[in-house]
Amino acid sequence: MSSFQEYYPRMLELADYLLNNPELGYKEYKTSEAIEEAIHEITPMAKAEHFCNTGIKVVFNNHQTKTIGIIAELDSLYQPGHRNADSETGAAQACGHYTQVTIALAIMNELVKNKRIGDFGANLAFIFTPAEEFVDLEWRKKQKAEGKITYFGGKQEAIKLGVFDDVDYCVSVHAIGEDFERRTIEINCDLAGFNFQYFDFFGKASHAAFAPEEGVNAQSIATLFTTALAFKRQQLKNPNQIRFNPVMIGDNTESINVIPDHVSMGTDIRYFDVEYAQQLMKQFNQAAEGCSLALGGNFKSETQVGYLPLRSNRDMNALVKNVFLRNDKISELIENRGYTMAAGDIGDVSYLMPTIQIGYGGWNGTIHGSDFKLVDPIFVLDIFPEFVFNSILEISNNLNKIRFYHRTRQEYLEQLNKMGAEK
Repeated sequence: MSSFQEYYPRMLELADYLLNNPELGYKEYKTSEAIEEAIHEITPMAKAEHFCNTGIKVVFNNHQTKTIGIIAELDSLYQPGHRNADSETGAAQACGHYTQVTIALAIMNELVKNKRIGDFGANLAFIFTPAEEFVDLEWRKKQKAEGKITYFGGKQEAIKLGVFDDVDYCVSVHAIGEDFERRTIEINCDLAGFNFQYFDFFGKASHAAFAPEEGVNAQSIATLFTTALAFKRQQLKNPNQIRFNPVMIGDNTESINVIPDHVSMGTDIRYFDVEYAQQLMKQFNQAAEGCSLALGGNFKSETQVGYLPLRSNRDMNALVKNVFLRNDKISELIENRGYTMAAGDIGDVSYLMPTIQIGYGGWNGTIHGSDFKLVDPIFVLDIFPEFVFNSILEISNNLNKIRFYHRTRQEYLEQLNKMGAEK
């Protein structure tokens, strides 16, 4: 029996605990405590570095010149309709992050139990990161205003704090939100980057029946703006790699017979081309200005920096495929999807260094939905962790086959500033 099989009951117990104790980003205190307890069960002498209150980093020094980071995400998302949601916060494990934790711990257990660190051609850093889901934004805005965080994404904040400074390559995993008849993994899938833009349109209130000519309808400005963005879609370069979705936000508290003098809107913009995204955000501001002027109102806008796109490293993924071809426990490999417009702050890590995200099935329902659930725990908690272990081993011993790059923390922070520069 392998160490992964032996460790399976403990991982099943931990997975059940995390599933039923979901926490939102930067608040994963019970999750972090449970992980640290499991780490010290595996290796009592482990030195855990803490960051962002709940983040944990443990390094296994193999006296090598390069270090591979193994990333697991701590947080849940807001999905109060999920059967395992927290009744007070609405947090739910509707994205499968809790199994990233068990996968990382199962790898660590094999590393220690069978004294495998010497087999690797790199040092290994296990990095448990908070706040991947871009949710709970009003609370995070308050945290930012109080100087407690700078960025809404946990990996962004960790990069700013230097957690990734001594890491050269990164491996992450993520649940695939699809049903599969057979055990399936995925490689070579890029993720979009995104920003949010917020627009406030201002007009002038007046009695809608008695003196409509005295008013300037902010809702009409917002509607004109929505139409302008709809026409903008015709002019997009690579339209399949751009998404934006303007929506009204907030509540209309004015009487129905009063011409509204203020309407708030927001839109995401999802992209792969950073420079083109910056151009579009500037054009959205121009459209907002033009629509406001056309109807005699005005506007203000704000940019909320999101995540950078993931460019999943093809050289590393080729080594993962080699491991797949030698394995006899996982049936299917998806390697040709190319990209998805979903996003994650793993993209920010890929800006710094060669990074991959390996997808794994074993679920049904809709990812991020109220019905998302684990249906093949043996695959996700036993078979897949062993596969990831072997993939990291393969990567570590073939680093010469990977085209290496490394951007500095400062270069990264400058890039984020550029993405938020247009107001």
